[in-house]
Amino acid sequence: MLPRSRTLPPRIHDGVVVVEDVRRYQQMQVEKKMNSSCEEEDDDGRAKRTGTVWTAAAHIITAVIGSGVLSLAWAIAQLGWVVGPAVMLLFAAVIYFTSNLLADCYRTGDPATGRRNYTYMDAVKANLGGAKVKVCGCIQYLNLLGVAIGYTIAASTSMMAIQRSNCFHARGDDKAPCHASSNVYMIIFGVVEVFFSQIPDFDQVWWLSILAAVMSFTYSAVGLALGAAQVAQNRTLAGSAMGVAVGFVTKSGALVTPAQKVWRNLQALGDIAFAYSYSIILIEIQDTLRSPPAEARTMRKATGISVVVTSVFYLLCGCMGYAAFGDDAPGNLLTGFGFYKPYWLLDVANMAIVVHLVGAYQVYCQPLFAFVERRWPNGGEYEVAVGGWIRWKVSVFRVAWRTCFVAVTTVVAMLLPFFNDVVGILGALGFWPLTVYFPVEMYIAHRRIRRWTTTWVGLQALSLACLLVSLAAAVGSIAGVLLDLKSYRPFRSTY
Repeated sequence: MLPRSRTLPPRIHDGVVVVEDVRRYQQMQVEKKMNSSCEEEDDDGRAKRTGTVWTAAAHIITAVIGSGVLSLAWAIAQLGWVVGPAVMLLFAAVIYFTSNLLADCYRTGDPATGRRNYTYMDAVKANLGGAKVKVCGCIQYLNLLGVAIGYTIAASTSMMAIQRSNCFHARGDDKAPCHASSNVYMIIFGVVEVFFSQIPDFDQVWWLSILAAVMSFTYSAVGLALGAAQVAQNRTLAGSAMGVAVGFVTKSGALVTPAQKVWRNLQALGDIAFAYSYSIILIEIQDTLRSPPAEARTMRKATGISVVVTSVFYLLCGCMGYAAFGDDAPGNLLTGFGFYKPYWLLDVANMAIVVHLVGAYQVYCQPLFAFVERRWPNGGEYEVAVGGWIRWKVSVFRVAWRTCFVAVTTVVAMLLPFFNDVVGILGALGFWPLTVYFPVEMYIAHRRIRRWTTTWVGLQALSLACLLVSLAAAVGSIAGVLLDLKSYRPFRSTY
């Protein structure tokens, strides 16, 4: 006879089920269900996370290499060949350092088995508590709202650039009166975002992040190639050691005064800060990672990869744009019409920007969506069949709230269509508190670093220095907005 396997059902002897086998069989079924459940769930009872170092790097690159990269040539033009690249490298180093501090705060206690903090605010609450949680929440979610507005402006600018580029080509003259209104394109972008905003949560946006990351490399590479071609045509590197000089006359005919030189330099700092800003969603990205290994370890690798990749791209695009156009570098390299030909390549690059911004909008807004939806009941979900074979779960509250959010960001973007100035303000307001202050304070509390030790003094000195930079950048960007408002009429943005 074959040996009886433990997985066989109970034996029947003379028409009677053997009791011992029944108990053993029932216990085995319970253990089987428990093991199956453990394989499908993480240690917090949630669905098994599947993120890797590459998906995390894709999320970061999608968030970082955004519309900010297009303003870097202008930023370097204000600071010059000496200070511009140095500031970019300095911001990269600060971001990498503080992101690693923040990654260590994902779990409270043991880095492998401690309690998880699902959001940036959860991490602040677990490590700092008190009023700082509310302050952090207000700054973080207002910043996410601002990013959504900034991306709406940037997307509409790229869509207008496609229209104008085709107009220039059709008329055979890059000085032809080809005007376009941003309002229609902002509404189109908003409608697209209403659709994609119905993706339930961050973990399901991974494919959109990868697509957006590919698009970011596409338009960055086009900008880099066109800049290199312009440098080759000029047969010289444009620009100067100290950037735009006092007395310089811009393409619009404006004279750069000493005060404007200061404001421009400060605004350039804000633009660079915005280009590197992603810490506000780092914890949410880290919460998509599988373990083991510990999430903090994977996140440090992803941060290192993404910071190196983005820094190389930023230096190449920013420096090449400045080398091509010098002090006349446009505020947006691909839409400011430093380049006019080949028009089809500009169209491809600007369409890649739009696709990227669709994904980046979702990467930034999903944490805000989740924050609101955890605090209000969604009224249940309904399954909708699309085309008879696609089944989609729809929440009435989610549809209503997310649609209203997109509508608000679209209307505000139509009211404030100042790309460079909005980018500078967002970078200035979000950089110090969210990228430096809270990560530093949480790390000090998490590691229980004593006051006035060498480590504590060094971290506080870093925080103070970044605070001064943020304040200066905010002043410069606000000054830029005030100048723009002098010739601005609401809902009549035509270029």
